[in-house]
Amino acid sequence: MSDSNTINFTNYSTFILLGIPGLEAAHVWISIPFCTMYIIAILGNFTILFIVKMEPSLHGPMFYFLCMLSITDLVMSTSTIPKMLSIFWFNSREISFSACLTQMYFIHCFSTMESGILVAMAFDRYVAICNPLRHSTILTKSVVAKIGLAVVLRSGILTLPYPFLARRWPYCRTNIIPHFYCGHIAVVKLACADIRISSYYGLFNLFSEIGMDLFFIAVSYTLILRAIFRLPTKDAQFKTFGTCISHLCAILALYIPDLFSSLTQRFGHNVPLHLRVLITSMYLVVPPMLHPIIYGVRTKQIRGRLLQLFTHKKT
Repeated sequence: MSDSNTINFTNYSTFILLGIPGLEAAHVWISIPFCTMYIIAILGNFTILFIVKMEPSLHGPMFYFLCMLSITDLVMSTSTIPKMLSIFWFNSREISFSACLTQMYFIHCFSTMESGILVAMAFDRYVAICNPLRHSTILTKSVVAKIGLAVVLRSGILTLPYPFLARRWPYCRTNIIPHFYCGHIAVVKLACADIRISSYYGLFNLFSEIGMDLFFIAVSYTLILRAIFRLPTKDAQFKTFGTCISHLCAILALYIPDLFSSLTQRFGHNVPLHLRVLITSMYLVVPPMLHPIIYGVRTKQIRGRLLQLFTHKKT
């Protein structure tokens, strides 16, 4: 006969997601900006994919990586926002244990994948600026495919321990998650066991994957800036650096909310719970919304193709 301290939560069927604790009365109003951002993210990223597919001149490394980023944004936002809206609109708070673990895997996997794609895009910018004559021979379609496969495998494999660790803990306290999705830390905090392994592995992933990605991006842009400053005129320097602006904005849109979210989940005990949940939500919905806007506005080829679509002019 097992005692209450060893009852495994998998004997039950569901978790209960609270949404944004403390702001339940405002859920309907909060849903409006989130729904708007989600619609923009869906339309914007599908538009990027459509334009790149239909325009042969965009079939190059930079735009292949951009398509990977758009797909990642679509999956990451769709794995969380519809459930959030169902909580806000229909009070549909239940989620099965298996669905919760699946959502956990997809969120963390595609968040890491997005980071890896930004590293690949930084490498593309480095080659394009520092070795422009060799760009097409270095970043062939085969190399781009291998980089994409490496990013997917790294994310998929390193995220696997999250649901497996969460499944092995005994859950005998409560099945109520004070959040609108099944994040790794939010779930394992409900366990009535020593969860230091889960916590340490989460920190390891945060600093090894995100930290390593930021390191490689920093190295790439250090070399890029050195090459830019060697250009003979200010106009050439500004024009060359302008090709990097959209990528830098995409980096800031992802990493700032992601780092704030990860650190406040673990160390922000003095931060009100509803504020921590709102900060976390930013990195799930803001980057997928901003990325197509940034690249649509800043990338000349995409902007030109968009204008053609809306004005029905032929090239």
